[in-house]
Amino acid sequence: MFAVFSTVRKVLRPATAVCAALLLAACDPAALTDLGGNTASGPKIDPKKPIQVALLVPKSDQGAAPVAASLENAARLAIAEQTGASIDLRVYDTAGTATTAAAQAQRAVDEGAKIVLGPLFGEAANAAGNAIADDGVNVLSFSNNATIAGGNVFVLGPTFANTANRLVSYAKRNGKKSIVIVFSKDVSGQFGKLAIEQAAAKHGVAVIASEGYDLSIEGVTTASQRAASIVTSGGADGIFITTDATNAAMPMLLNQLPENGVAPDQVQYVGLTRWDVRPDILNLPGAKGAWFALPDTSEQSAFEARYKAAYGSAPHPLSGLAYDGISAITALAAQGRGDALTGQALTSAGFNGTGGVFRLLSNGSNARALAVATVQDSKMVILDPAPSNISGSGS
Repeated sequence: MFAVFSTVRKVLRPATAVCAALLLAACDPAALTDLGGNTASGPKIDPKKPIQVALLVPKSDQGAAPVAASLENAARLAIAEQTGASIDLRVYDTAGTATTAAAQAQRAVDEGAKIVLGPLFGEAANAAGNAIADDGVNVLSFSNNATIAGGNVFVLGPTFANTANRLVSYAKRNGKKSIVIVFSKDVSGQFGKLAIEQAAAKHGVAVIASEGYDLSIEGVTTASQRAASIVTSGGADGIFITTDATNAAMPMLLNQLPENGVAPDQVQYVGLTRWDVRPDILNLPGAKGAWFALPDTSEQSAFEARYKAAYGSAPHPLSGLAYDGISAITALAAQGRGDALTGQALTSAGFNGTGGVFRLLSNGSNARALAVATVQDSKMVILDPAPSNISGSGS
C-alpha cells in the first residue's frame, strides 16, 4: 500500500490488477504533513447551478494511464446516472507526480473548481491538498493512505484500519480473545500490523505476539515456525495474516502454518486482504474456514455491469472510487445545500457507493461497510453481509 512509485506501477500489470486498491497509496509517510481536522472548510455553492469539479488523474503516466481512463469513465457514468444536481467535470493530468498534481490542483481552483476529485497516488494527493489548502477547497483523493488524511484532504480508498476494525470486531463477537499477527517487514506489512493492533485494543482482543518476516523462503519459514509455536502453546485462538493474496509468501504461509501445528479447525485464520482474488489459494490447508472482508458483492457487480454496458469493457478495480466521489457530491448538492462541499457536510452522512455504504470521517479517513466471508469447500461464502448503514463514529 505504501510502496514506491516503481512498485506501484508493477502492480498495475494484469496479473495483480485486482489487488491494486491496496497498493496504490504511494507516498513517503515521513514526509507527510499532518493537516489535522477542519470540517468547516469548503466553498459555498449555488446547488441549482452546475458544480465545477476537477478530476485529477495521471493520464500521461504510462503505467497508470489505464487506471486514469477508467476513473474518468466511472466519474462520467456517475454524472449520467445521478440526479438532483449538475456536475461540470473538468479533467487535469497529474502525470503521476506530486509536483504536477500540486500545480494542476492550483490551476483547477484558479479556473473555478469547487472541489477536487483525485489524485490517484498518496504523495500526489498530499501535495495537491497542501497547494489549495489556503483556498479552502477540499480534496477527495483516490488514495487509501490514511496518513495523508486530514484538513482539506479526504481519502476514498479502502483502508487497513477499516478492514481491521471489521474483522477484529467480528472475531470478538464470535468468541476470539487473543491473536498472533504474522506480517511482512515491508512498509505495507508494518501498516497492516499497526491497524490490527489498534483494532484489537479498541475491541478488547489481546495481541499475544507479532511475527514479522523478510520476503524470502527462509524469512517466511522462520516466522511460520515462531508463530506456530506460540499458537500451539495455547497462547492464541486466532492468527491474523497481513500478506496480500497475490504475494508469493501467501501460499507458503497457508501451507507452513498448518504443517507446524496451527490447525484451521482449532485456530481461526484471518486475512487482512481479500483472498478471493486468487482462487488457487482457497485450496490450501490454511485457507479452510478462514475469514476475510470484502465490499458488498451485489453492489459491486451491479456497478461493473453498468460500466461494461456503457464502455464495452470491465472497469479497473479502483474506478468505483471516482463514481463514489461524484455520488457523494451529487447527493449533498441535491439536498439544496449551499455548504454541500464543506468538510462538515461531507462528513455528515453516509453515501451509497459502488461497494456498498460508505462515509467520510472528520479525520479525513473513511468507513466502508464490509461483508465478512469464509472459505468452504475451496470457495468463498459470505458469513456476515455488509451492513446497509454505517456509524459516523468509526475511524
